[in-house]
Amino acid sequence: MSGLSIRPFAPGDAAKLRAVFESSVHGLACRDYTLAQCMAWAPALDPQQCLHWCDSMAHLSPYVVRRDGRIVAYADLQNDGLIDHFFVAASAAGCGVGRRLLAFLLEEAQRRGLARVYADVSLRAEALFAHQGFVVMQRRLVLKRGEQFANAHMVWQSPCARQDKAPLLR
Repeated sequence: MSGLSIRPFAPGDAAKLRAVFESSVHGLACRDYTLAQCMAWAPALDPQQCLHWCDSMAHLSPYVVRRDGRIVAYADLQNDGLIDHFFVAASAAGCGVGRRLLAFLLEEAQRRGLARVYADVSLRAEALFAHQGFVVMQRRLVLKRGEQFANAHMVWQSPCARQDKAPLLR
């Protein structure tokens, strides 16, 4: 995909990542969740909450996707294999950005020697993760700011790890 680059988080990215997060929730996930659920998931932030967001992004240390000079997606990969955040802006949906970002994370997991990667995946992102080899291990309801959300706990095993072990159960 031309004009697409992936790089580590840099100071000053946090506000743009918040915009991607809000766009993803309110512009994409809204197809699968109610307005009340989306408002609970991605509410407007006051100045104190904005500082907390900036701190949490620095702690997550996500990878940032830029397309034609604009930040359009981001995701993290924690040392235990957790993908805590994975968001693509609504304007970049359906263009292969999410597929490229997830493939990058799986390549990074292999470079780090991680045997598995896991995430709690929204209904909207489930097909993307399944396409990359993730398997639903559990369907769940989670509570956030008084709203319940359906999601799927999904796991990907490294091909190297799968050679010596039985395949994941579906």
